[in-house]
Amino acid sequence: MLNAIDFNREDAAELFVESLKQTGFGVLKNHPLSQSLVENLYQNWQCFFDSNDKFKFEFTQPKQDGFFSTHKAEKAKGANVQDLKEYFHYYPWGQCPPELREITQSYYQQANQLAELLLSWVEQYSPANVAQYYSQPLSGMIKNCENTLLRILHYPPLPTEQKLGAIRAAAHEDINLLTILPAANEPGLQVKSLEGEWLEVPSDFGYLIINIGDMLQEASNGYFPSTTHRVINPSGADKTKSRISMPLFLHANPNVKLSERYTAHSYLMERLKELGVL
Repeated sequence: MLNAIDFNREDAAELFVESLKQTGFGVLKNHPLSQSLVENLYQNWQCFFDSNDKFKFEFTQPKQDGFFSTHKAEKAKGANVQDLKEYFHYYPWGQCPPELREITQSYYQQANQLAELLLSWVEQYSPANVAQYYSQPLSGMIKNCENTLLRILHYPPLPTEQKLGAIRAAAHEDINLLTILPAANEPGLQVKSLEGEWLEVPSDFGYLIINIGDMLQEASNGYFPSTTHRVINPSGADKTKSRISMPLFLHANPNVKLSERYTAHSYLMERLKELGVL
């Protein structure tokens, strides 16, 4: 299991970046995100997913904001079946249930501020021979970016019968720079180690899980690994429980040059097409 790093340690930034380098993930405790706000969001969004009102907010093309039902859920790259989930894409400029906008926006802002700090830690502890690949400072890549996405995920109780091989979230890598994720209300998240072993990610309430996305891997010329992770199905009585998860996907502005091969926009479009979203 991954060990949690105390956010308030003097060497927290260095330890955090080292964990990202070694595993693609970092787990923080005693971080500044409001836990009461996170708990409030879990409860209120659970009510949203339990209601048929969710269908009034179905996502729109090409903006991709709003509700994605279980029938519209994405498939992981290379997977043959859809994930067992539904979710809502929240952007400040996009649609949102009126009663949820204020608390969701408050969390979005808090999580963005923390994400910017964590990205500055990555920048600070990038070796010089790695930092030379950054077309601009990492913190500048995300300035006023409208693509940073808060995804509120709902994994419903497992159906009695399900497609062979279907799990809550098949093994995948994220597209963006960093993903910021408060520990979910139920366990299930696993990360694949460099040795190919699946490790449990702590689900202790109050922990914050951060992982590298493909854009940071591309921008660092592979130094920071975009690590494969998944959400496995529960067993026994836990099959009847829902799971709520709220990853914030920190994106670079569309015109940012990630590498000689890609801008942030061209990379995002390529990945969304691979996922069958576009």
